[in-house]
Parts: sequence; structure tokens; C-alpha cells
Amino acid sequence: MPALSSTMTEGKIVAWEKSPGDKVEKGETVVVVESDKADMDVESFYEGYLAVITVAAGDSAPVGAPIALIAETEAEIEAAKQQATQISQPAAATTQSTATATPEPVAATTTVVEDSPSRRNGRIIVSPRARKLAKELKVDLNTLKGTGPNGRIVAGDVEAATGKTSTPAAPAITPVVKTPTKAPVAAPVPTAAVPSPAIATGEVVALNTLQNAVVRNMVASMQIPTYRVGYTITTDELDKVYKQIKSKGVTMTALLAKAVAVTLQKHPLLNASYTDGGIQYQTAINIAVAVAMDDGGLITPVLKNADQVDIYSLSRNWKGLVERSRTKQLQPDEYNSGTFTLSNLGMFGVDRFDAILPPGQGGILAIGASRPQVVATADGLMGVRRQMQVNVTCDHRIIYGAHAAAFLQDLAKLIETNPQSLTM
Repeated sequence: MPALSSTMTEGKIVAWEKSPGDKVEKGETVVVVESDKADMDVESFYEGYLAVITVAAGDSAPVGAPIALIAETEAEIEAAKQQATQISQPAAATTQSTATATPEPVAATTTVVEDSPSRRNGRIIVSPRARKLAKELKVDLNTLKGTGPNGRIVAGDVEAATGKTSTPAAPAITPVVKTPTKAPVAAPVPTAAVPSPAIATGEVVALNTLQNAVVRNMVASMQIPTYRVGYTITTDELDKVYKQIKSKGVTMTALLAKAVAVTLQKHPLLNASYTDGGIQYQTAINIAVAVAMDDGGLITPVLKNADQVDIYSLSRNWKGLVERSRTKQLQPDEYNSGTFTLSNLGMFGVDRFDAILPPGQGGILAIGASRPQVVATADGLMGVRRQMQVNVTCDHRIIYGAHAAAFLQDLAKLIETNPQSLTM
């Protein structure tokens, strides 16, 4: 009878889709676990019966630890329960397993993988909440077309089928998460102010998995020798372009990401990273943008090949990334493949700030608010111009001050004199 386990360093059980005694088909979702970035379905590699659950919903398990046992037949369920007792007593487990006549556990690990059509082999892709809601509302999932990532049926699809809408209930447990290779960093870029959770005075609230992942990555960042270079950029021309194309769905985040990506074409060193073997130059310019999560922590959705994609497609991509990050439906490659990061607190009115460099990257740009300023004009008179402060944080092992200054100078030149080129 195989043991069901996850391949993460540590995983928190969000919900069990099956109960002890239920029939389990090979490839069927048995449990939902929380990773650093997303709630993920865990499928069984075996057919049989869920004999016993060893890690309850809301609890966490270390890597390699069984979270449940699956029996091949109903007759073996009792033997599986006895085996579960042995697992909970590691010191006696080896002796007892050799003395018992029950089948030895198969060394099997169910890998946590993201939903994809090929992985499902034609089966329905449905979120756990949508499945539960469909049961409550008596909706046949076979009749629905999913609007979620990769055709996944989400709760909204079930509600739409019945003409009902509901207010999502707060999860009893915070969804888990695999430690990212690219750290979630510094400043959020939410579409609206992020509400602070209600905290009881004097209470110590444990960090959720995402917050713990941020802690680990930020501590790792502190081991990197970094420095910061600031620059003032006039945004009048960029603001004009934005007003012209805003109605077409273009966002300022996409415009800034595009401007940075185009500038990085001239400064590949700023898009590189340090390795033990030297400087790792990247084959693509992937702009990660920090986004605040509603339940705490940060995530960095990635705009891939931002220098090559047109501004309209880039904006659509960004909207989709933000929506899926809120529902924890991002694929790993969509949040850990960034080569350079933007952190924008300017939308909150912040004048300037410093961002912490993510491990595995060479630079991160902190963007402040654009404000009207009284300045001396080129003709020697006084005028009002909109200006923003930006600060780039760099890994000093590979990027020196002159490199960062040249990058900021070219970024300012693009934004101030030729922002229209970003729309072509």
C-alpha cells in the first residue's frame, strides 16, 4: 500500500478531497496543498482506497513524510491503519514492518504539479472550491466550460451556470507554497490598496507559508553586497502617451516594464546575475513586478520577453498575471523566471524608497510617485514639470556604479524624449 507524500520542503494541507474509505482512481485529486505561491492539487499515482489520513487539513508535513496511505483493496484498509501507527513511531517502524505479514509500503512520491491540459489527459480541470460548490448547487461539471488558467473550472463558472453569485468565504487555512527560486521582494504593485488583516492587540500571529518564504529570501538577500543609485526622471511625455492609449487597456505598469526592458537591451549586464563561475548573462529579458498578496507576503509575476512583446499584449498579459496571482493560480515559471525586478510604491504616493535585491538577479528598480515640481527649464526660466524618483539596487559583485548610472541615464532619456516608441 503506497504512501502519499509531497515533494516540497514542507507542505500545509489545505483540504482533503477524499475521506478515509473512499475509492481513489489513479490520477485523481486526493488533497490540496499550499505552496509558497499557489494552492495545488495532489494526485494519486495509484488506484485503491484512501485508508487513513496521517496529516489533517491545516497541519503541515516535512518533505518525504507520508500524509496518507492508500490500500489496494478494502480488505487491506485495517492493515494500512496499523501501518500508519508504525509510521507515527519511527523508532519501532523498521522492526515492526519486518515482523508483520502486511505488504511493505511502496516508495512512492506524488509530485505536486500545476494543472495543464496534457497532464489531465482530457479529464476535467476544476478547482477544489468549484468542485465543492458544484456539489452544493447540484451543477454537472461536464456541462461547464472553464474560464480559469488552462481551461480550469473555477467557482465563478459554477455560479454563472446557476445564475448565482456568492461572496468567497475566507479559507480556514492559509494556502501553501514552494520556496521560489526568485525571491518575492520589496514593494507591492496592487490594483488597489491592500487591506490590513484584523489583529488582536497583544496577539502573536504565526507567519503563513508565503511570509516564511519571503523571510528566507530576504535573509539570503542580506548576504549580497549591494549599493543603490538614484535618478530623477521627468514624466510629462510619458504621461501624454499613457493618456492616449489608456483607453485601449494599457497600464502604467506595462509601460514602465516595457521602458525598462528596452533599456536593458543596451545594458545586458543589468539583466545578468552572479554565479560561482562568473557572470550569468540571460537569454531573455523577463521583467518581474512585485505584487502584494491579500493574505500577506509578496509575489513577483513575470512579464516574459517584455522588450519583444507589444505594449497592448504586454498589458493584457499583466492583467491576467495579477488576476491569477490573487487566486494563487500562477504557474511556477510565471513567478520565478524574472531576470530584473520592478517595485512600484509610487501608486501609494511614496516619493522614494530602496528595494531589496532578489537572490538570483543583478538589479531591482524602485519607482516613486510622479509629482509636479518647480524646475529650471532649458531656456533659463522656471516651469512646472512632473518628475519621479527612481532608485536601482545592484549586486556590486558584477555591476558597478558607472554601469547603474549609465542604465538610469538611458532609461530617463527614453522616458523623457521618446516614450512614443514604446507603443510601436
